[in-house]
Amino acid sequence: MDQPATAFSATPLDDIRDRIAKSAAIAGRPAQDVTLIAISKTHPSEAIVPLIAQGQRVFGENRVQEAQAKWPALIEATPDVQLHLVGQLQSNKAADAVALFDCIHSLDRLSLVTALGKAMEKEGRQVPCFVQVNIGAEEQKGGCAIDEVPALLAEAHAAQVPVLGLMCVPPAEVEAAPYFALLAKIAADHGLAGLSMGMSGDFETAVLLGATHVRVGSALFGARE
Repeated sequence: MDQPATAFSATPLDDIRDRIAKSAAIAGRPAQDVTLIAISKTHPSEAIVPLIAQGQRVFGENRVQEAQAKWPALIEATPDVQLHLVGQLQSNKAADAVALFDCIHSLDRLSLVTALGKAMEKEGRQVPCFVQVNIGAEEQKGGCAIDEVPALLAEAHAAQVPVLGLMCVPPAEVEAAPYFALLAKIAADHGLAGLSMGMSGDFETAVLLGATHVRVGSALFGARE
């Protein structure tokens, strides 16, 4: 007796896209409103190329130097790839970040606003940014305090640094939804549409609560070495 045909096995990228689409539908939003950022930090080019071949075009890196080492060749091969910086940015790396990245998710202090403003003017390139908010008031995490958001937005506007919205990383091991909801409220209060929130373990919740950008690494690439 013939064996039944093997069922189609979706790739991790297919699975993530499907889960985003389902969460967006529940929230009454088009799936296209959510940008999936594949977090490729610590992963070699050999792990990234298959995702590019499957149509993924937005990737995220944590460190400027690591991105400089592996992305120029990948971008040359696929010019429509977008590269986002999702890790902390030192002010002395602002010029390098502006030259390489298409979006910066970690604008969190006045000195960095100044450095990015100068770098963008010199480079002749406006790179959209997210203001990172320390939404759980955790000492070990980057991001500006909630009450510092208005001043930071005002400084960014004055320095002609474009701000798309707000970004956060909620405290680990607790329910993320209240923190995502709070970030969404702060963004709405300041007329910002962009919300960079949600990672491998909680991106569906983030989409339900308005995320426009989700940052997914381990669910796509597996555990980091």
